[in-house]
Amino acid sequence: MTGFIHIMVPHDRFDLVTGRDALTSYRFGTGAAEHLFCATCGVKSFYQPRSHPDAWSINANCLDQPVELAIEKFEGRDWERAKAALDEGESAG
Repeated sequence: MTGFIHIMVPHDRFDLVTGRDALTSYRFGTGAAEHLFCATCGVKSFYQPRSHPDAWSINANCLDQPVELAIEKFEGRDWERAKAALDEGESAG
């Protein structure tokens, strides 16, 4: 567990104001997801998930102000089944 709490934000609703030069990118597996880390401290504050290709996944733990969230479980061990359930609007956890 990484402690990453995902907030999906459409690309057109997200603007990175500062810090772009400090990001480093990592891809693994299918290469569809782009994991972005701070090259200085290693924090992953947001990334491009393969489950939501039109949105960024923002880490709620990196926000300056807390927000009220509705948490939906996503079982990543069986990613394909969990993604299919997500697409169908079901809970996969």
